[in-house]
Amino acid sequence: MRNDKENLIVNLTSDFALKIIDYSEKLNQLKKYEMASQIFRSGTSIGANIREAQNAESKKDFIHKFKISAKEADELEYWILLCERSNHYPNPIGIKDDLVTIIKVISKIISTSKNN
Repeated sequence: MRNDKENLIVNLTSDFALKIIDYSEKLNQLKKYEMASQIFRSGTSIGANIREAQNAESKKDFIHKFKISAKEADELEYWILLCERSNHYPNPIGIKDDLVTIIKVISKIISTSKNN
């Protein structure tokens, strides 16, 4: 059952998704469509899976949805790393720092959920 209380990770990933949308739009304006699409899909999927976890049918389902979010975050980290290292893409300022924070929170939630 869904709990509509204030939720740190839901808020973090929602705000983060907005930054991802902005960066993807910047890439689209530069005609970097493939990278924009990859970043958009993996970056917004993190929060979507976490939102879905809020309605999990079981603890196992909850953990599974968070693990999917962790995988999407890892994929996004790869695309962002490529953008940072390439001379052909704008620097994704602040995105990596926010992503590292989100990855840490997701990892802690998964670990805590497994142990309870």
